[in-house]
Amino acid sequence: MGVTGLAVAALLGGAAVASAEGASQAPGVRLEYYVNQNLPLEAGDAISFSLEGMPPGWDKVEVTSPALQEPIILTPLKKGSAQSVQVEAPGTDHRVRPGLRAGTYPVTATSHGRTVATTQLKVLAENTAQIYRFVIGPRNASPGYGTPASLRPGSDVRVVLTDLRPAPGENSLTVTSPIFKGPLTIKTDSPDDPGCKCDDGGTVYAGHGQLRGDVPGGRYTVTVVSHHGQQTTKQHVVIAGRPVADGDGTSWAVTGGVAATGLALASGGAFAVRRRRSRKTEPAA
Repeated sequence: MGVTGLAVAALLGGAAVASAEGASQAPGVRLEYYVNQNLPLEAGDAISFSLEGMPPGWDKVEVTSPALQEPIILTPLKKGSAQSVQVEAPGTDHRVRPGLRAGTYPVTATSHGRTVATTQLKVLAENTAQIYRFVIGPRNASPGYGTPASLRPGSDVRVVLTDLRPAPGENSLTVTSPIFKGPLTIKTDSPDDPGCKCDDGGTVYAGHGQLRGDVPGGRYTVTVVSHHGQQTTKQHVVIAGRPVADGDGTSWAVTGGVAATGLALASGGAFAVRRRRSRKTEPAA
């Protein structure tokens, strides 16, 4: 989750649960927070808190932080309970402050003027991309998660990018690389969208094009810029073998095998490429 000082405790119904270990001010009390969709916390996100291990007889705890839009009130789940429930009164706004600068912010839970627990929130800037995958492969093959071991010059290819936090109003992206005859456009709701359940919860951009037939063999960078110019994501592809002739249905230079180039193992066993705003570094091969 990229939350400094926090450990992922569980995944419940698609919500990420994080807690501060060893940060409690009252013995045995643990403060946890929940973020939707198992994503890193971002400015403007909805957030909720809970307490465990409160002593008998407690009645109310106030959770405050410079990162929160307003204080959040927790009360016992039921009379005498050591667990809490968040009070969702009409008009409350339980979110991280929109427009907040990226950084780590303290959180304090107090009861009748006494601190019972503390934690920290590591907050990303608003509209930070979360690229789940960025792959290029033969147009007539399933794109999967990885880039093929190599592609032949002149191949027809399909490009797929999945963003878990797409920028509002951004329905197409431009992909560039020396291996293409020109810039390649990938779009939402494209016929090239593979319709993979692995993309559930994300916005899929897809498109197809043809590699240059005269591109020399070697390793090349494929680049896409998203989030209205704020996000750069790169992938690598190897070109090898003789050029594909017209009517030649074989697109692979090396059949079988998938190189998970620039991909990292994510929670739950899925592969993911993640980049944050303004990071220009390329993933390791």
